[in-house]
Amino acid sequence: MINVNDTYIHEFSFSQEDVNRFAEVTGDKNPVHLDPAYAANTMFKRPIMHGMLSASLFSKVFGTLYPGEGTIYLKQSLQFLKPMYVDTPYEAVFTVKEVNREKHRATFETVIREKSSGTVCTSGEALVMNVEKI
Repeated sequence: MINVNDTYIHEFSFSQEDVNRFAEVTGDKNPVHLDPAYAANTMFKRPIMHGMLSASLFSKVFGTLYPGEGTIYLKQSLQFLKPMYVDTPYEAVFTVKEVNREKHRATFETVIREKSSGTVCTSGEALVMNVEKI
């Protein structure tokens, strides 16, 4: 059973190929994600990852790792605070903020930070349900 203040950390990175595949699947082919020459002339100076690609990691963790199988993802808020780049180590941090055992629901703070600097790139809050684990 999960409890308030429990924390789960998942380390990850994405490759440019991952970004390219995400662009194909979603249709978001903004050149700031795909074209180094274009991105060089932006405030980022190099291609950045899609914010939703990085945030999709929350779904992976909730559904397969923590709380895991049987989890239903009900709600997510997001703030994209800093750009994220390919081949950079990141960690997604999940902290339990509230637990409602009667409804088998939990609210999590969801944060993605650059592993080496600790810089928070994405933050938000998620609501999930899991009948067996909450």
